[in-house]
Amino acid sequence: MINFNNLAELIEAAAEKGLPIHELVIAREMHVSQRSRQDILEEMKNSWSVMQESIQRGMKNREKSMSGLTGGDALLLQKYSRAQEGREPYLGRAAIQAAGAAVGVNEVNAVMGRIVACPTAGSCGIVPAALYAAKERGAADEALVLALFTAAGIGMVIDQNASIAGAAGGCQAECGTAAGMAAGALVELAGGSPAQVGEAVALSLKNLLGLVCDPVAGLVEVPCVKRNGFAVVEAMLAADMALAGIKSVIPVDEVIDAMDRIGRALPKSLRETSQGGLAVTATAKRIEQRLYSQEGN
Repeated sequence: MINFNNLAELIEAAAEKGLPIHELVIAREMHVSQRSRQDILEEMKNSWSVMQESIQRGMKNREKSMSGLTGGDALLLQKYSRAQEGREPYLGRAAIQAAGAAVGVNEVNAVMGRIVACPTAGSCGIVPAALYAAKERGAADEALVLALFTAAGIGMVIDQNASIAGAAGGCQAECGTAAGMAAGALVELAGGSPAQVGEAVALSLKNLLGLVCDPVAGLVEVPCVKRNGFAVVEAMLAADMALAGIKSVIPVDEVIDAMDRIGRALPKSLRETSQGGLAVTATAKRIEQRLYSQEGN
């Protein structure tokens, strides 16, 4: 079995064997789960199908969540991305559509629809939206399924060496991890080397360090839903930077270690408790009072 305790080991093993990262992740999963390659691939295909369904539902969604805080923003972004000539979005249509897809998946989550927690429910739109952007560019579903294993391997290493939970490490652990997973997967899809995958993860993750988890009224809606849209664009830029040959001065595993130390240093008020940040603004407190006073009636 191929063991990897950090991304450097995973990248080195892939380079030595002349294999993409996804093959090492699949081999490890086959050994650990004692299942066949076909069974494992089928399971990931099913996950990709659910991701695509949530994107399609989300991009058309007009339904508001029970709180009324989210719903319909993905549709607005999709309409904006198709604006008339002369009104090209600043980021270009591909990035806006990806952001819309990420927001849409989170809107589906907010109305209790089916999503894939990738790696968490609060960050569920980032990886699917990044792969959706790649599919729009012509990537085949077979390649996208394999890229999900690359993303999974990245997420597994981060979880082992830091955290993927907002309650433990802030939103850097959720949206930050998801952005790193997405960036690495995009690089592999574009034919980048294992080393470039690592650079993309580092570039993406280090620019989300310190991101707090401060959900308004304790709900995974504000700022979580729109944050996914921002994070997928950041992941796409990180992938492009890595593919352009740009390197992170700080190696990826040191970035992950820094994320762990920052997460531990964050006060409890900024780790999913809704006791700090946006959750204690005047508007947020009014929203909380409105929601929970209704619940008590």
